[in-house]
Amino acid sequence: MGVQAASTAREIAPWTELIDGARGGELLVGEAFEHGRTARWRELPDRLHPRLVEALRSGGIERLYEHQLEALLAAIDGPTITTTGTASGKSLCFNLPVLDVLVRDRRARALYLYPTKALAQDQARAISALGLGDAVRPAIYDGDTPREARAQIRRRANLILTNPDMLHVGILPNHTAWGGLFANLAAVVVDEAHVYRGVFGSHVANVLRRLRRIAAAYGTEPRFLLASATIANPVELAERLTGLEEIALIDDDGAPAAGRQIAIWNPPVVDQALGLRRSALSEAAELLARLTADGARVICFVRSRKGVELVSRLTTLELERIGAHDVAKRITPYRAGYTPAQRREIEGRLMAGELAAVITTDALELGIDVGALDAAVVVSFPGTIASLRQMWGRAGRARRGLGLYVAGEDALDQFFARHPDEFLDRPVESAILDHESEEIHLAHLLCAAHEGPLTDADAEFFGPRTLAYLERLEGLGELRAKNGAYVLRRRERYPAAEVSLRSASPDSYAIVDVTTGELIGQAEAARAFSTLHEGAVYLHLARSYHVRELDIEARQALVEPFDGEWYTQPKRETDTLIERLLDRREALGVTLSFGRVLVTETVLAYQRRRIGDHQEIDLVALDLPPTRFATQALWFELDAGILAGFPSELLLGSLHATEHAQIAVLPLLAMCDRWDIGGLSTNAHPQTGGPTIFIHDGHPGGVGITRLAFAQFEALVGDAHRLICECRCADGCPSCVQSPKCGNLNEPLSKAGAAELLGRLLAGA
Repeated sequence: MGVQAASTAREIAPWTELIDGARGGELLVGEAFEHGRTARWRELPDRLHPRLVEALRSGGIERLYEHQLEALLAAIDGPTITTTGTASGKSLCFNLPVLDVLVRDRRARALYLYPTKALAQDQARAISALGLGDAVRPAIYDGDTPREARAQIRRRANLILTNPDMLHVGILPNHTAWGGLFANLAAVVVDEAHVYRGVFGSHVANVLRRLRRIAAAYGTEPRFLLASATIANPVELAERLTGLEEIALIDDDGAPAAGRQIAIWNPPVVDQALGLRRSALSEAAELLARLTADGARVICFVRSRKGVELVSRLTTLELERIGAHDVAKRITPYRAGYTPAQRREIEGRLMAGELAAVITTDALELGIDVGALDAAVVVSFPGTIASLRQMWGRAGRARRGLGLYVAGEDALDQFFARHPDEFLDRPVESAILDHESEEIHLAHLLCAAHEGPLTDADAEFFGPRTLAYLERLEGLGELRAKNGAYVLRRRERYPAAEVSLRSASPDSYAIVDVTTGELIGQAEAARAFSTLHEGAVYLHLARSYHVRELDIEARQALVEPFDGEWYTQPKRETDTLIERLLDRREALGVTLSFGRVLVTETVLAYQRRRIGDHQEIDLVALDLPPTRFATQALWFELDAGILAGFPSELLLGSLHATEHAQIAVLPLLAMCDRWDIGGLSTNAHPQTGGPTIFIHDGHPGGVGITRLAFAQFEALVGDAHRLICECRCADGCPSCVQSPKCGNLNEPLSKAGAAELLGRLLAGA
């Protein structure tokens, strides 16, 4: 990251008084300074088509950054992935080779994939602004594209900008209508590739393999060009997403960068015994008011839509209280749920410099141009170091900027607040996906069978297990063998229409907003009873809903918008059955295993708790059937040697707290959320014969999260031990061993016992 003590950079900035005043106190727990750098320029190469060179120069691009030239030259030889910093001009890294091909060959076509509609619109505007006329004809093709315009786009456009969902459900199943695209497909661009991880990434990896297969059927082999935020495993991610090998990495950033001051801010403790701190939202609002009143232009990231609105309102009230009425009028929230026109207006005011601050969800994290900003404030850990750095990178592009992190009370937030130096130097996480995750892979093989008969030769695209999976689908009655190939049996709907890219299992519940009649999403059947039971407060796209009814027969949950001051937590009974051992090793004095398990859950009741202090309101009984799903897991068995002299009355609570702590810190290793992970701790498991802790992927089939944890178990134990030992609470709190998703409602838990247990494991090293 290139950090040094912040005291080396002392020029006056709009935040200097704020930071200087807090230095030496308990709120400002860490500081650093990122060095700026000068640009490394290269001349436009002679190999570019003269018309493209003319368009670049007309747009003010006379030279390239060094990494842009490297990416252009690498794309001549094969697939690439570019992982340079925010605002480093990554778009030109794939635009230059693609546009050069399109200008030279009028028949050539290109396909750009973006995770959001806003990014596709931003890129379409940028390409159109180059003024390449009829040589480059970009068009957006997504769910908002008018039906009457779609046939014209298929015929005329030579650069299609879309998203994985539309490619999956709209383009590939109807590839005969897109023959012109596939027969001339020269390049596929995958932007913001780090977004494609976990369940979503595992689906997209299958969609891209289906794309390569269809292109091959039309006689083309498109070049894949990817761009990503900095991650630990960019080449591995690119290979897992595309199924290709020997992908060139461009990661030496030649773009200029201003210096950036970093500050880590921890709200004050308001209850020492319970470990409760002042709300990070209230703290952030006061900081925003100070910064904007002192003249800084700020972007503030908050995880939830409700939080965005609350911070915006509190900031405005604080500015009015201190008499900064003109500044208060230039504060605005920005989030999903606004109309496109409203979002465009805010983006325009932001780029024009009219706003003092915008408070947003991660909707503005990715590569949309937000103009010149002084400071980026991130309220609570956004889930990954990579996302945090992306957010900080939104500010301080042209001149020295401030990156301010306001810690929440969650375990990871407080872990980082206690280790600010390690936090700042910590490497970014690995992006994890598994395209062969069984339920996901089988679903996409059915989609592929709809697109054309499958044979064992398709293992080139789908992997070595393809034939075995095809035979299995035949046995399930989904496919039938015909003339050496496997074809889809007749069905009412085509398979892609039944497969959501956001869900690991095709078996799902529809979520319907009863106030509008709108289908707002789907939830996997394996998780529906835990998250969508009657009375649950359900979070969808950072918006809260109250579940009025869960209709098991109709497989739908009826919900309504919710703004109450409580949340719900299900009480579950969980059993884990080991189905298949895949790997085993001795680690830290215990037997560590990895394999497939069958998780059975029964939701017995739910508890309502107040948001402010987490106090219990009531416990409501439920009558729901058990659910079962197979997934991946690691587990470790504690023998008599490790437990010698350990108080038996503390054992179960110690195992439980240890499980929670390890799940809490697992996102430090993989780009995941604790909600993607589950666990079970028991002092007598029937298959292992003794005390055992299980940690499993929370999605059917698994996507590789616990496989990574198995490989890095020693780091997982070390991080969990520090998390517990350094927390100042007396008996366990949300910042260490309490979990918001615990099926036993955080009972029993022994913080001291978990610290002792983990300490013994580390001593065993």
